Amino acid sequence: MNAAPALIGYAAAIGFLSPRVMLRSAWPHRAPALAAATWQALAASFSISVALAAYHLATPTEHLHAGVMGILHSCGVALGAVGSHAPTTADRLAVALPVAVALALAAGFAFQVVRARRARSRHRAVLDMVGRRSHRLDAIVVEHTAAAAYCLPGRHPRIVVSGGAVRLLSPEQLDAVLEHERAHVAGRHHLALAAVEAFSMVFLRVPLARHAREQTALLLEMIADDRALRRHSRDVLASAMYEMAAARAPRGAFAMGGDSALVRLQRVLGPRRGTHPALRGSVAAAAITVPLLPLLVTCPLGIV
Repeated sequence: MNAAPALIGYAAAIGFLSPRVMLRSAWPHRAPALAAATWQALAASFSISVALAAYHLATPTEHLHAGVMGILHSCGVALGAVGSHAPTTADRLAVALPVAVALALAAGFAFQVVRARRARSRHRAVLDMVGRRSHRLDAIVVEHTAAAAYCLPGRHPRIVVSGGAVRLLSPEQLDAVLEHERAHVAGRHHLALAAVEAFSMVFLRVPLARHAREQTALLLEMIADDRALRRHSRDVLASAMYEMAAARAPRGAFAMGGDSALVRLQRVLGPRRGTHPALRGSVAAAAITVPLLPLLVTCPLGIV
């Protein structure tokens, strides 16, 4: 039996139904790191299922070959025809389609990383000319009346704070803001964001792509908020977020304020409820397993 229909159905469920389940759930905002990993896992599972579906659509009459290589071939793992016969056009197409999906995602990721790196490099050059290094804050201070703070992640990271923020915020508030930005740099959040942006480029009209990009950006900010909360009270962080809510960041940077500030402020000030260990464990196991599900769907059908 050809596995293409099952894979297409699975991809449709992941691409169109799973975002609704995630968006209606309450746990992602209580465990943002786990939720971000889950969005990444769903994107990976969708990509794998599309690649395998393309393989099986190109070989609709594929049958099981003998031995272990035959099982791998039926699962869509083998990259060439098994046996002594010369590769046919269908064999070449069966390889080309999944490879094209993988290359499109890899190229999209590279494009996002390079574009953001170039923007950060240009901005760093400007900062080196107009900013002053504060060893006390371990940040670049730029004279500007508005309160703003952001970070430029990457191999040569910069944390930037405006003179207005230094004068407006208390020492505790300022340290909470800087701790938030340090979390983005230490967590390499720009790479996670580049991955979902690449996925969104390739699968533009799939709801999973749009929501994965939007929710990952929000969850990364929540992860940084939680790191700041390890050292500072909710009142300190919330008041700093309120003062910085209108701040914007240049391309390739993460800012303390922005469009997500209100949602994050409500989360910081709201009741702090942890995620039940059983739920956390179940979701973590699902996030690890879900990228492998397309193979599990394909293999039993391949041996029928």
